[in-house]
Amino acid sequence: MKGVILAGGLGSRLQPITHVTNKHLLPVGDRPMIYYPIENLVKSGIKEILLVTGGQNAGHFLRVLKNGKELGVEHLEYAYQEGEGGIADALSLAREFVGEDNCCVMLGDNIYEYTIKQYVRMFDRAPRRSHALVVGKCPAGYDASRFGVSVNPGKQATITYQPSQVIEKPSKDSILRMIEVEERFDILTGTYFYTPDVFDICGELEPSARGELEISDVNKDYMVRNSLTVAVADGWWTDAGTFTSLHNANCNVRKSGANKDVL
Repeated sequence: MKGVILAGGLGSRLQPITHVTNKHLLPVGDRPMIYYPIENLVKSGIKEILLVTGGQNAGHFLRVLKNGKELGVEHLEYAYQEGEGGIADALSLAREFVGEDNCCVMLGDNIYEYTIKQYVRMFDRAPRRSHALVVGKCPAGYDASRFGVSVNPGKQATITYQPSQVIEKPSKDSILRMIEVEERFDILTGTYFYTPDVFDICGELEPSARGELEISDVNKDYMVRNSLTVAVADGWWTDAGTFTSLHNANCNVRKSGANKDVL
C-alpha cells in the first residue's frame, strides 16, 4: 500500500500567517503539522509516500522534509496541484505514483491520537476488488457543517458500517434535522483507503457547485455499489485548518500525544 498526503490549498482561514508559509508547515506541539500524517503512515507500515501540494510556498516542503529519510520514509515524491481543484483533483495527481497498488489518502492537516494501523490491516484483509474505507468520528464536540459526514443506517452505534448517505458539508439545519430524528452520523476525518480504480472514478467526476472535484462524490460512487465502509476512530481527532482547531490540535498533542499505537 502507498500513502498520499494532500497538503495544498491557500490556508485562507489561517491568514495572515499563511502568507508566510503553507499551513501544513505551521507548528503543532514541537513539530511542523505535516510531520504528523507522515509519522502516522510510517508507523502504520506505509513508507512510500507522495505529497501533493500547491500555492506559492510549495517549495518550503522540500526544505523541511528533504527526501523524508529522517522521518522513516523510504521513498518520498512531490506533486504540484495547479489552482484549487478540490481534493479529488489533487488525488488524481497520484495515479502514476500509486499504479496498481492500494492507497491510503490523508489530508495533511488532520491529526489523530492513535495510528491508522488497524485500518490498514482491515483494508488489506478485504477481498481484492473495488472498494473503499473511510475513517469517521462521532460528531459530538465538533462543528459537523465543516466536514463531510456519513449516515449510519443502523439503530445502534457500531465500529464499522456501510453508510446510507455521504453528505459534503451539510448545513446546520440539516444536522439539526438528523439529530431530531435520531439519525446516526459520523464526521469523515480525512483518511481514505482506496483500490486503484479510484483514479478512474476521479477522472469521471464533474465539478460541484463550488467548482471543485469533491472527494464525497468519489465516496458516493463506492457507496452506491455497496463498496464503501466507514470505520469509527478511537481517541481524539482534530483538523488544524482554523485558528480554533489549530489551538485544539496543540492542546491535544501536548496533553496526550499523537499517533500512539492502539492498546
